[in-house]
Amino acid sequence: MTLQQLKYAIAVAEKSSISEAAKSLFISQPTLSSAIKELESEINITIFVRTSKGINTSPEGEEFLGYARQVVEQANLLESKYTKGKVSKSRFNVSTQHYSFAVNAFVDILKSRGFDEYEFTLRETRTYEIINDVKTLKSQIGILYLSEFNESVIKKLLEENRLAFYELFTAKPHIFVSRANELAKRKSVRTEELEDYPRLSFEQGEYNSFYYAEEMFSALEHRKCIKVSDRATLFNLLIGMDGYTVCTGIISEELNGDNIVAVPIETDEVIRVGYILHKGVGRTEIVEEYIEALKRYV
Repeated sequence: MTLQQLKYAIAVAEKSSISEAAKSLFISQPTLSSAIKELESEINITIFVRTSKGINTSPEGEEFLGYARQVVEQANLLESKYTKGKVSKSRFNVSTQHYSFAVNAFVDILKSRGFDEYEFTLRETRTYEIINDVKTLKSQIGILYLSEFNESVIKKLLEENRLAFYELFTAKPHIFVSRANELAKRKSVRTEELEDYPRLSFEQGEYNSFYYAEEMFSALEHRKCIKVSDRATLFNLLIGMDGYTVCTGIISEELNGDNIVAVPIETDEVIRVGYILHKGVGRTEIVEEYIEALKRYV
């Protein structure tokens, strides 16, 4: 097994296509196909499943690629440190639920470090994908929440994938509503008072379980439901549809303007927001700095 083979496998996983990966690597498609087959034969697992629609990564392949990314990352750091004149791009990937403070912290890292070259990724994505990204080391850190309702399910999934949860803060559930919404003037609301308003939530795709929902009280029945995939759309609909969404109550006016108001929900339940890390990987300097930036904002 060579470092080059690991880089080839990572490229195929990122492109989900042998031909596209070959183009990005500036090698021929037969050369890449042969290298992948040799690697699979050597480690005795099928990394990629070929279908009529393209390339899918097998469960065993996902685990292998997680370790491969770690090895390649360490090799890049060694090369940068000990090869004269060689400058390696700084890389940092975050997967998070839709939190503005995660974006603020991300911006802080970019501004404070003054990198000459970098390749950073911030993925606001679904709960299951956050866990999978950190499991396979596509991201060094993930951000999500636990509650009394989802904790046993999420923690079991984290344990199975060698991931650890670290709490950042505890918050009372709030709703976000438009400043023009009559609920915006209230000191607090009860869940039953929300029945006539459209409820907005983030769709979870294939893993659309109540336990993976980003919003508290997801298992309660709602007559009017709208699912969205991004934060900007959700905020636009909060204003346009006079709807609401359940949240932590933390919002950045710098990023989202002052048209959205947070109102507490009358409940004894709490939201525990935190970050997840892979147990088998040490914390890099950038990860530590990002965690400190998160703490400043929350």
